[in-house]
Amino acid sequence: MAKPPKDRKGQEPAPRRNGVRDVGSLLPDVGGTAFRRFGFVQGALLARWKDVVGPVYARWSIPESLRIPRGQTTGGVLTIRVEGPFSLQLQHVAPQIIDRANRILGANAVARLKLVQGEVPKPAERPQAAPQPVAAAPAVNLSGVRDEGLRSALEDLAAQLGSAKAPPRIG
Repeated sequence: MAKPPKDRKGQEPAPRRNGVRDVGSLLPDVGGTAFRRFGFVQGALLARWKDVVGPVYARWSIPESLRIPRGQTTGGVLTIRVEGPFSLQLQHVAPQIIDRANRILGANAVARLKLVQGEVPKPAERPQAAPQPVAAAPAVNLSGVRDEGLRSALEDLAAQLGSAKAPPRIG
């Protein structure tokens, strides 16, 4: 029986598991080298940038690097590239950004922000999905309704719901 191959560090590879793994658990392995090159030990800050600064500021800013002094785990400088006049607005909310970044990174890794003016890549435009055909209104059996006015109103409502592209507007 052949021995399983060893990895570069001379350790046995992790046992294979069948099943589905979420992409977030694979991110540190896949992008680890690239993240470390720019000072991000883990991709958590990049992946959760919208949670740190909010959807509006995330559209106009992106973290560039995180520089922590050698041999320490605290006191880092987070460099953020900001487009247009949003640098002034980010400067006003800098304490909140530092607090939120430290919640993700832990141990007060970020001590201050460095804002750099520059162009921020736009998020990829999502292709619009083709509109789904509206299903025909299901056949409704209203023979048990004795009131003619109520029956016609319910049939009309069923026809409108079956042909509408959005929920009905009430009021």
